[in-house]
Amino acid sequence: MTSPYAAPATGRVDRDALLDRHSPRVTAIDPRSPLQVGNGELAFTADVTGLQTLPESYPVAGTGTLLGTMAQWSWHSVPFDTLPGVPPGTPEPTIESTLREYDSPRGPVPYVDLSTEQWGEPGGEPSLAEEWLRSNPHRLDLGRIGLWLPGGVTADDVTDVDQRLDLATGVLTSAFTVRDQRFRVTTAVHPERDELAIRVERAPTAVEPVETTPPPVVEPTEPTPPRAVEPAHTTPPPVVEPVETTPHRDPVSTTPTTGPAAVGLELAFPYGSQAWGDAQDWNHPEAHTTTVTALDGGFVVGRVLDGTRYTAAITVTGVTLTEPAPHHIRLVAEGGSLQAVIAFAPAVAGSPQAALPEDTFPDVVRACADGWGQFWADGAAISFDGTADPRAAELERRIVLSQYVTAINCAGSTPPAETGLMLNSWRGRFHLEMTWWHTAAFPLWGRPALLERTLAWYATILEPARATAARQGFAGARWPKQTDPSGAETPSSIGTFLVWQQPHPIYLAELLYRASPTPRTLRRWAPIVRASAEFMASFAWPDGDGFHLPAPLVPAQESYARERATTRDPTFELAYWAWGLRVAVQWCERLGEEVPPLWREVAAGMWRPQPRDGVYPAVGVEPWTIRTDHPSMLAALGVVPETGLIDHDVMAATLDDVVATGEQAWDWDSTWGWDYPMGAMTAARLGRPEAAVDWLLADRGKNEHLPNGHNFQTPELPVYLPGNGGLLTAVALMAGGWDGAPHRPAPGFPSTWRVQAEGFTRLP
Repeated sequence: MTSPYAAPATGRVDRDALLDRHSPRVTAIDPRSPLQVGNGELAFTADVTGLQTLPESYPVAGTGTLLGTMAQWSWHSVPFDTLPGVPPGTPEPTIESTLREYDSPRGPVPYVDLSTEQWGEPGGEPSLAEEWLRSNPHRLDLGRIGLWLPGGVTADDVTDVDQRLDLATGVLTSAFTVRDQRFRVTTAVHPERDELAIRVERAPTAVEPVETTPPPVVEPTEPTPPRAVEPAHTTPPPVVEPVETTPHRDPVSTTPTTGPAAVGLELAFPYGSQAWGDAQDWNHPEAHTTTVTALDGGFVVGRVLDGTRYTAAITVTGVTLTEPAPHHIRLVAEGGSLQAVIAFAPAVAGSPQAALPEDTFPDVVRACADGWGQFWADGAAISFDGTADPRAAELERRIVLSQYVTAINCAGSTPPAETGLMLNSWRGRFHLEMTWWHTAAFPLWGRPALLERTLAWYATILEPARATAARQGFAGARWPKQTDPSGAETPSSIGTFLVWQQPHPIYLAELLYRASPTPRTLRRWAPIVRASAEFMASFAWPDGDGFHLPAPLVPAQESYARERATTRDPTFELAYWAWGLRVAVQWCERLGEEVPPLWREVAAGMWRPQPRDGVYPAVGVEPWTIRTDHPSMLAALGVVPETGLIDHDVMAATLDDVVATGEQAWDWDSTWGWDYPMGAMTAARLGRPEAAVDWLLADRGKNEHLPNGHNFQTPELPVYLPGNGGLLTAVALMAGGWDGAPHRPAPGFPSTWRVQAEGFTRLP
């Protein structure tokens, strides 16, 4: 059944040609832009060798690694009593120890907070207990897998690189020369299992350097019709028993292969890291164990890191295995080629021993090609082929690659980190105020199953979210800001005071309903919608002239963190609150349920944001607008649909004011990647399509998209997936339209652009 919210097609897109012309091609090491393969649950980031051979060439701010092997389930905590200065047996700190009361209209309300300010005076660092709570658990890097050759491999050895990620199949092929010998490495991740497949081939003789010109653009072909598929990774990985976890022992084989034709893989396993960005700690080999069991057809590597256990089961034949150092395993083949499939899985004591993966290298590559083929055929597509504006090709590239990187990093069984499965910003923890930016595009682009996997996680943390709300005197569930799979809060002078993540589940559920407007959709997501609305209705404060969003709070524009005890009525959040509650009311009506009277009252009575000097301020009290960070007042009409609370002329003046130059110009270096699609959405809804394109492609701030498609921010935050997801959502609005949009094709794009678009869902 076609959804009544489906946007009409504006032409047929040649998807094969689109993918071919934007498949990344790499001819030299680019430290900022490694390529990834993955499936939403497991991701492997590779250097120019197709593996993780040259980690020193891909640092994060000089301390971390961009070459990660990460899974949604891989988490680790360093025991508190093993930290320097902490006596053995000291109990772990609890969140309750960080509670601090703030005044509110209802009286004192406890918040998880820091004992020292992070912004402004008084300054200082978090206590040891607070820092441990902020850093544990952290996402664990499962291991580094590099190329081994006799004599080693350094960055200076690798020349004549020709690496290509084929977007149509999701397979990475890397050709390069090392000391006059040509190599070809093929890397792929199974679309439904946490399996990495690798093939290494040594050419018999040296070859000429490859051409470095881009691949030719293929002639258009008839696109493949979409096929319905089940979402990948709909079941959790198997629970397995780790192998015997004794300390480092003698090699499995004491006769290493070192002939001149040998090729191999070197696997290295780190300890978990509490550091920002860096998911690998190589300085504590005594704190974890790695063991190997030889089986017929391969090996099982058992890993134990404190309370974390997992296995890496390797199907490989014709190799010699040695252990050159603790936590290092070398697999060497004498014949000049090697094929391996490595399956990662969590392990629990008492379960059966891990089995080797049954898939062969060709099996994984075929499954990968089929899975990505269905991904591209089933979803929406857009092309600007024939558009005269020279920026169109770059926007098209960003769109195609953003679909790929968000599918790998943002479509898992838990919400994504800002840096996805590539590295550990904020120790790999999720930021739930970013979930909308990460995932809203999936149903809009015809891939609702990818959002369903993540949104289902909210049901698993309903109890802790309800406990937070109850502790503060509210109904419903108060969703945390920065968290881990448990849903626990994180001590912060900003995060626990944010409120704009509260309507997100309602918005996301509504997008799923638009993709599939059925009673089943309503029933499945109603508990999350209801819990969100209950909190929102109880949080709003009646004050004579309407319902307000009271202090303490921090708005989406976090520049007001120092004033959190007195800040109230942020413009964006006021509009979002009203719209979110109206949708929750509509869900009750669709289900035939009684609507709580307070929901209707608050939805209809939210205080209307008041302009100052003809524009909307960021917040409803002094200092009104600080011109740094997100210009989030723009989201009140753009991200948020029409509510009647926002005057279009005033918002148009606000949009102009944000981009104005002069002494009061916005500090663009302080903005973030999702600010640009946010501005584009506002411009589009205001009927300014030229300005919308200008926002998407603005050459300023943190709006750079690297050759691999990732949105670069800073050396400490080299990828930022909210920028990618936001771009896709803005394009969906501009191409597919919104309720009440002008009746013309692609209403958010200039009429001078040639837009071929199909498969989109209309936004509210």
